[in-house]
Parts: sequence; C-alpha cells; structure tokens
Amino acid sequence: MADPRPSGEREPSRGPEADPLDLKSCRLCPRRCAVDRTAGEKGFCGLGDGIVLAGAWPHFGEEPPISGERGAGTLFFSSCNLRCPFCQNHQISHRPRGKNVTVDELASIMLDLQERGCHNVEAVTPTPQMPLVLASLRRARERGLRVPFIHNNGGYEDPALIRSLKGAVDIYLPDLKFASEERSAFYAGVRDYLPRAVAAIREMASQVGDRLETDRGVAVRGLLVRHLVLPGDTANSLAVLKIIRSEISPRVPLSLMAQYSPVAAVRGHPTLGRRVRADEYEEVLEAALDMGFEELYIQAVDERDLVPDFDREEPFAWYRGQ
Repeated sequence: MADPRPSGEREPSRGPEADPLDLKSCRLCPRRCAVDRTAGEKGFCGLGDGIVLAGAWPHFGEEPPISGERGAGTLFFSSCNLRCPFCQNHQISHRPRGKNVTVDELASIMLDLQERGCHNVEAVTPTPQMPLVLASLRRARERGLRVPFIHNNGGYEDPALIRSLKGAVDIYLPDLKFASEERSAFYAGVRDYLPRAVAAIREMASQVGDRLETDRGVAVRGLLVRHLVLPGDTANSLAVLKIIRSEISPRVPLSLMAQYSPVAAVRGHPTLGRRVRADEYEEVLEAALDMGFEELYIQAVDERDLVPDFDREEPFAWYRGQ
C-alpha cells in the first residue's frame, strides 16, 4: 500500500506526544517534517530557527471589523505551508523572503503598529514561525501591547499546535479553501487539507467561540472564516459552505472573497487565468444566504488587479487609491 502521508512527512515517534512548538523536531504544521531547525535542517517551508518577516503595515483591505478605520496591524511572515500556485502573496509565501528580526525587534514592531493606531496585530501565515512569534507576543504584552492578536492562516493547521495557542490568540482568521481531497491535491499539492482544516477550525471555535465579538464595530475576540471563490469552480465553493455549516457552525461569520486575481504562474490556465465572474460569485453568495449564514462579508466583483506587490514600499497601495 502506498504511504498516505504528505510528501516529506517522517514517521512520527512513538511514546508521549511531541511538543508542537519544538523546533528540534519540527511538527508545527500537518507536514510534520520532523527536521531539527535549530541545527540548520530545513523542511518544506525552508525556514531555520529565526524570524523572517516580509513586512509590517497598517492594512485597510481586510474585512470591516478587522481593518476598522485605522487599519489592521499586519505582520506578513515569510513562507507558507501550502504552495497554492494562484496565491496572491506568492512573492513571500512560496519561499523564505524578508528581513531577519529578533524576538525583541518583532515585539517592538508590534508595539509600533499599536502606536500607529492599528486596531490589532495580525500575524499572516505565522505557523512555520509560531514559537518565536509567541515569544515576541509575550514580550510585547509585557511592554504594554493591549490590542487583540489575530492568527491569520490558510487553514492547513495541526490541531495540536492550535491547542497550544489557547489564551494567546484573540481572533482566528482561517481560510477553508477546498472541499475535497481531489481539489486540495490539484490546487495545493496536499491530500489531507480538508480534515486538517476542519479539525483545526473546530479547535479555534472551542477557544474563542463561533462568532465575532466587537467593540464599536471592531473585532476584539472570536472567529471569522474566509473562503476565496475560484473561477470556474463554484461546485467547490458550494461544498465548502455545506461543510462549514454542518461541520463547524452555521453561526460562524463568513467572508466570501471575490478578489481572486491571476498571478503569472496561472495566467495561461483555462480557468485560473481569469477573474471570477459576477454570476459565479452571486451563485455562491445566494447559496450562503439560503443556508442561513447570518453574518456575511462580501466583495464587489470587478476587473482590478488585486495582487499585492511586495517589492513596493506599500504592497497594498491600491486599497487607498495610490
């Protein structure tokens, strides 16, 4: 029988459950590479035992309760545990790229975002670097960080790691991308995305609830699940909605994203090479309404190129008309 484990995953050790935050045998994500990152070994993410930060900015393009009026204090971490070819953050998600910072430096950056008026500190794809991100968060809180901490992730998470974050994360912002083994294998190269994501999001909901708590319209605690509608595959989106409703909660706030913009790697693809059409997005939105989702965040379908450029000083300048 063929080995069902994702490529690169080593045989797990027997005995007591390994510490999910231990970089000496890295199992931070479902790939469970089990490499010793403290000794220079590299797993799928290509990261060592330091922090690689691609950038930190107030971000005004998130959902209204996340961005508010003063922006989300986003920390874009290098390298994701998925390799979706259509990823809008491909410049930083597909390989280690960015500035090496220390725990103290990252804590200072968090505090600076708070001083700039940001409503929160939002860690984007932090999982491969979570031990040091947590250390920085503790340091920042000791030094006066008061705003909520957001864990923004692609959904491909290990529930053991999520359990270790209880009490540290105020708001979880996961994706639920794919509804089947076949789609996640085709789109992202992993066959176990769906069960991992559902189990992880359930754990998130058990920690912070299945709603968003807000103060004057800005989120302070809770869960918001995102789903990117892909062109030519509304069937995947409709199936995702059913899974969220039945396996997680019909009460969960849901963000249906129409912002898909083709990056260079997929521009020649027959479906991924185009934007989502208005009729495709409306089909998914109508289904969400029919299923009884109460809190929906939606986007306009237009022809803008919404791919950020991390070579610019402000990668998301188009959100502010720059």
